[in-house]
Amino acid sequence: MHRKSVAQWLVRFFVALAVLLLPQALAQAQEQKAVQQGAAQQPGAAQGQPAEAQRQATQPGNNAPMWRDVRSGDINAYQTTQVRGRETNILIQTEGEMWRRVRNGPVTVYGGWLVVIAFLVILLFYWRRGEIMLHEPRTGREILRFTSWERIVHWTTAIVFVILAVSGIFMLFGRYVLLPIFGYPIFSALTVLGKNLHNFLGPLFVVCTLLMVFTFIRDNFFRSYDWTWLRKFGDFLKGRHVPAGRFNAGEKIWFWLGVLTLGAVVSVTGLVLDFPNFGQTRETMQVANVIHAVAAVGYIALSLGHIYLGTIGLEGSYDAMRHGTVDEAWAKEHHDIWYREVVAGRERPAGSSPTGAPASAMKEGGKA
Repeated sequence: MHRKSVAQWLVRFFVALAVLLLPQALAQAQEQKAVQQGAAQQPGAAQGQPAEAQRQATQPGNNAPMWRDVRSGDINAYQTTQVRGRETNILIQTEGEMWRRVRNGPVTVYGGWLVVIAFLVILLFYWRRGEIMLHEPRTGREILRFTSWERIVHWTTAIVFVILAVSGIFMLFGRYVLLPIFGYPIFSALTVLGKNLHNFLGPLFVVCTLLMVFTFIRDNFFRSYDWTWLRKFGDFLKGRHVPAGRFNAGEKIWFWLGVLTLGAVVSVTGLVLDFPNFGQTRETMQVANVIHAVAAVGYIALSLGHIYLGTIGLEGSYDAMRHGTVDEAWAKEHHDIWYREVVAGRERPAGSSPTGAPASAMKEGGKA
């Protein structure tokens, strides 16, 4: 009887204990389940931990999931930073790798070949053709072709352009061409010097480009005889006479395509790169860098033809921009329409008196 009472008492005790503890156990189980479900929704959660542990066992040091999480940027709501500003929460910009491949790939390879081919074509032409000489002897009578202001604007722009072109070539192609030749110390010094010159002379080039446009735009509009010049471009290269105004069609193409269009593109993109403190993002600067490089390479390649014809390619052309005057025979042969307009007084020659008298446009002998 006594044993039966003890057994009944134990049964009642465990039943009462179960009744008291069961609700608490159920509540804890539900809470743990909720925590597990919430953790499973987070990156690198418990669901991925076994796989991560297995990866660390088979591939020690492989932190690919962590770096994918870092690259996600705004996608990951749990990624934050104490720095405030544009793009400060982007620790790794994936587009930067694409920019590097484009810049060091197609832009560098094809741009480099474009400049080399343009130079070789000009060199081959000069070797086969030589300098295009005047057919008639010089008369000794000089015609004012460019004023002092026009020459100052042209030479300032030309000098700044050459410095920017050379320094830009150093930065774009230097590691592939100059570094193997000069080694790291000399290449590093040249690159640092070139970068500083490029950055500080860039804004000056913008001003020079604007001055070039406003100074020479009046005489660079196309006329009907310019299309004839384009059709007879081969005759011009052979030294045959082709009618032209103050500037021929080739010079006008150089003005509109090179000075104006490409000059505007490299100026705008250069300002974006030169002054990164106006809130532009890294992606904006990467796009600007690619456009700047492509336009600059095209500008350099196009300028080689202009420089060649303005120096050793055409007899008397360099005198025009150096002294401002050209011989009457040169004017007749290369810019006969402009020459007739000056002599007839229908157009006041550059730098002459307001009366436009023919005598003021021509001087006997010497350089004016």
